[in-house]
Amino acid sequence: MEEREKLHGLTTSTHSKNSPVFVMLPLDTIAIGGNLNKPRAMNASLMALKSAGVEGVMVDCWWGLVEKDGPLKYNWEGYDELVKMVQENGLKLQVVMSFHQCGGNVGDSCSIPLPPWVLEEISKNPDLVYTDRSGRRNPEYISLGCDQLPEIQVGMGPCGELRYPSYPESNGTWRFPGIGEFQCYDKYMKASLAASAHAVGNESWGRGGPHDSGQYNQFPEETEFFKRDGTWSNEYGQFFLEWYSRKLLEHGDRILTAAEGIYKETGAKLSGKVAGIHWHYNTRSHAAELTAGYYNTRNRDGYLPIARMFARRGVVFNFTCMEMRDGEQPQSANCSPEGLVRQVKNATRMVGVELAGENALERYDRGGYGQVLSTSRADTGNGLSAFTYLRLNKRLFEPENWRNLVEFVKNMSEGGNTRLPECDSSRTDLYVRFVKHSHGNKTAGVAVV
Repeated sequence: MEEREKLHGLTTSTHSKNSPVFVMLPLDTIAIGGNLNKPRAMNASLMALKSAGVEGVMVDCWWGLVEKDGPLKYNWEGYDELVKMVQENGLKLQVVMSFHQCGGNVGDSCSIPLPPWVLEEISKNPDLVYTDRSGRRNPEYISLGCDQLPEIQVGMGPCGELRYPSYPESNGTWRFPGIGEFQCYDKYMKASLAASAHAVGNESWGRGGPHDSGQYNQFPEETEFFKRDGTWSNEYGQFFLEWYSRKLLEHGDRILTAAEGIYKETGAKLSGKVAGIHWHYNTRSHAAELTAGYYNTRNRDGYLPIARMFARRGVVFNFTCMEMRDGEQPQSANCSPEGLVRQVKNATRMVGVELAGENALERYDRGGYGQVLSTSRADTGNGLSAFTYLRLNKRLFEPENWRNLVEFVKNMSEGGNTRLPECDSSRTDLYVRFVKHSHGNKTAGVAVV
């Protein structure tokens, strides 16, 4: 670890900063029909969050709902109602422009496919979506290889994150802690690879991705490409990984450039989300990060280029797994979420880009909140400008969980230097009692959204 810290140039600072807390709303906040789901329950939940000192909420704006009926045929009715409700409750709103489908990823609790007219185009031309070496198509989003084709609108990537869909959970394709697979086998990506290989004078390098990179659920040492001194480190491996990661960076830059052009006069702050791929982080190759498009290895910092690209556009770097500890992970997976977070905090600090955070998995315990408080401070690398909690649901309003959330929000707002008393009747118990009372009448859906 000392050598890795020297490599990535980790620095230290002693100051702390206030970090406002946002809470993610349910994935199905807007119903399939385009209306606001359970409006009375939502309003009661927003009132409770406001009383707890929460800064605001985050909601996914699904492409498959807003533009469902055809190109440029928009339905904003449900979102309009939500915006007004959030405003009336004195909260702020973060909107995630979600151009991917909902369903098939960690935590997905409902299904919202891409717009029907988009799926129809994909059925006509399957190469519009990401494809792995076995020819398996992923209909969750459009391949970045199509970025410059006319009339193709794309988001940052799967789960709204700037990455390749290298570890799809749907249908059991991938399971933790598999290394994943490269996603560069649609005809557009293959054409780009062939052109890059031709440009460096080695046509053989452009005939497809690495043949020795294994399968979704293997470990690095089970493959020739990712093992300790594998192909990833030779001349061909470096060529391929530079091309693969560069394509992702170019994709992100194009999307952010377009967003900048749309939102620059509104005063809205833009952010981009990067995945916290912490498994196999303690190996030389960092295989799981490589297949996702992050060219981060024992001797190369893959997050600095992403941070620089975000900095050029003035975009907030939003990162996950802020709640995870190394000691909670299985030893066999060579995980280090804490090391990964330190590296990202340092990379964003070096280039002067704002860093925000999320938890990757649902946590309600003080240990998870305590880890977020620790990572939010600027004692190593960049401090968090804001934190978004995953997610508003029934469990959050259970008495102990609610008290823990209120204590956490207060700590974050005060730089992590204070604690709430065990019983804070002035804030916490008010809405816990309200939720309990509501279960016995027609408003049983209160806070269960």
